Amino acid sequence: MLKFLKDNKALYLHMLYVLAIFFVGALLASINTSPKEGYVPNYPSLKADQPWGERPLVAPFEFPVLKTEEQMKMERDSVEHIIPPMCRMDENVMPRMINQLHDQYKELAATVPESYYLFLQQQLKKYYSFGIIDSKTLDELHLDRRLEVRMLGSGQTGTGWTNVPVARLYRLSEVYKLIIDEATRQGLKPELLRQLEITQYLQPNVSYAEAETKRMLAEALSSLATSTERYQQGRRIIDQGEVLTPYALNVIRSLNEEYKARVGEQTSFLQLPLLGYFFFLFTALAIYLVLFYREFTEQTKNVVLVLLSILTFIGLTKLQVAHVDWFSIEVIPYVMIILLLRTFFASHMALTTYVITILAVAYFTLDPLNFIFVQLLAGFSAIFTLQSLSNRGQLIRAAFSVYLVYILSSMLVEWLGKDMITTDYWMKLLYYGVNLVFLMFTYVLAFLVERAFGYVSNVRLVELSDTAMPLLRELSEIAPGTFQHSYQVSILAQAAATRIGADTQLIRAGALYHDIGKMLHPEFFTENAPSNSPHRLLSAHESARVIIRHVTDGIILGQKSSLPPQIIDFIRTHHGRSTTRYFYNTYCNEHPGEEVDPEPFTYPGPNPQTKEQGILMLADSVEAASRSLPDYTEEGIRQLVQRLIDGIVAEGLLEDTPLTFRDIREIKEVFILKLMTMYHARIAYPDKR
Repeated sequence: MLKFLKDNKALYLHMLYVLAIFFVGALLASINTSPKEGYVPNYPSLKADQPWGERPLVAPFEFPVLKTEEQMKMERDSVEHIIPPMCRMDENVMPRMINQLHDQYKELAATVPESYYLFLQQQLKKYYSFGIIDSKTLDELHLDRRLEVRMLGSGQTGTGWTNVPVARLYRLSEVYKLIIDEATRQGLKPELLRQLEITQYLQPNVSYAEAETKRMLAEALSSLATSTERYQQGRRIIDQGEVLTPYALNVIRSLNEEYKARVGEQTSFLQLPLLGYFFFLFTALAIYLVLFYREFTEQTKNVVLVLLSILTFIGLTKLQVAHVDWFSIEVIPYVMIILLLRTFFASHMALTTYVITILAVAYFTLDPLNFIFVQLLAGFSAIFTLQSLSNRGQLIRAAFSVYLVYILSSMLVEWLGKDMITTDYWMKLLYYGVNLVFLMFTYVLAFLVERAFGYVSNVRLVELSDTAMPLLRELSEIAPGTFQHSYQVSILAQAAATRIGADTQLIRAGALYHDIGKMLHPEFFTENAPSNSPHRLLSAHESARVIIRHVTDGIILGQKSSLPPQIIDFIRTHHGRSTTRYFYNTYCNEHPGEEVDPEPFTYPGPNPQTKEQGILMLADSVEAASRSLPDYTEEGIRQLVQRLIDGIVAEGLLEDTPLTFRDIREIKEVFILKLMTMYHARIAYPDKR
């Protein structure tokens, strides 16, 4: 990709320009407009027993009613008291201490009887089996009024916990005293027993397992239910003027918490992660447009229209999320992007822009996956309906097909999510009906965009190409020869445009109107008055001025008739800066040796700027000249086409168009084939004898 861009510096710079525009759009889309607290921004200031001054509040979706903080605290305290502390017994302590006693007694055997050794060994085993714990931990257990602990031996797994009464656990000092008391009771001399140094064999073998205790407590707390009930979508929460109860306040709090869980709590003016999300989406769209619709992006107004379309629907979605009680998200006519852009541009470009828009606004929706599913199906149905856009009625049909897909797809989502079609769902039919009404207004919106941005839609071009249009009908009545010539030119030009991938509908309309200026003086043009031409009474300069004037007359007529600027450009450029060759040559022949100024014989121009304008110039010249051929043979037609087109190219009249030599070659072949078809000889019908 980078190598491709380096090899195409102009493309690289243009892409940066488009990316810069879309980055501004990403910044605008990332600006936070959502309330901080959710659907009820003033929730923290609400208090029980005060009247609700807003409009009636209705649940926008199903959500759980959370337990209050007091309820949750009581339940947590109860769980914390029920779950006993976890302790771990180190089973290696007792054998280690017994072994130390055994080793020590070998040195004291001469002075201490063996019965004392055996007594102490028995006592150590007894108290170590019960559990010896440090005083601090045992005091905390008593303070917390714990009656039991859960004990796990060092050789046991996490499932080997057993409940042990706290009363069975002993302090070190208690064990020492109990051993001395027991020795006295059995008649042993304490002073001999103390020679064994009892304290060095006493060590806690029970420790508090803090990590395990916290884990068990967390598991128990996590299993606590956080809600008391489910609040169904559409259920009334509170009416205007109704007094707020503690229960209603808790429901509103629950609604806010659910909102933040679904959409996210946005507290900053500009969120960088969201900016990154939009930037990557818009970058993908920008690269797509530059690589596949380069000419489209070369006009800033086109990029601005696409960006405005996306930002408009992002804004509407954010408004709906911030004020859910104003309108439902099903009302927003997202498919309008396809209907609008398809009116002026290609289907693929409209569909790609729509997909990016849906991915962008899905961030703000409460159920993104279902939203994307429903909207994509609706968008595809619209694009299928508008594959061949030739009249405005198709926009209405597309809107109805979208409405049908909305119903079926949303019903499927409802069924999959809840295993049934709930009664609350049927309100969506009304919302989608409002959506349908908005989609029908695309007809009006397209007209406004057409005027504001200077576009001419395919539908408009089809309407203009209707020969029943007032201007064309008037042309056929006043200058029938010119009308026939224009019609033949449209056939040639449309065929050539189809071959090289130009806009066929635009060039057809341009061809039909390119000579309307001849209506003002039709008799001066040979196709309308082949004999008794008034030019025989005029000088070459005067004749040239009359002929050239049909261009400016056509521009004036087109502007008066509100023809689109794109069609008027065909009138302005179909002769470019060429000369009226017949009268220029006539004047030169009448004034041999004189240096003739060609300017009075030159059309005002400018030269063609687009492929379509260049094709029209070639078709106009070839069709007019073809009428003068004595015989319509393939060789004669081929020579005529080659000579005329090569002459136009040599004059440099097509230098401002993007036509290539390959395009010129293709156009020549199309013209030759079409002229042979148009002028083919008919078989003579024999007379009946």
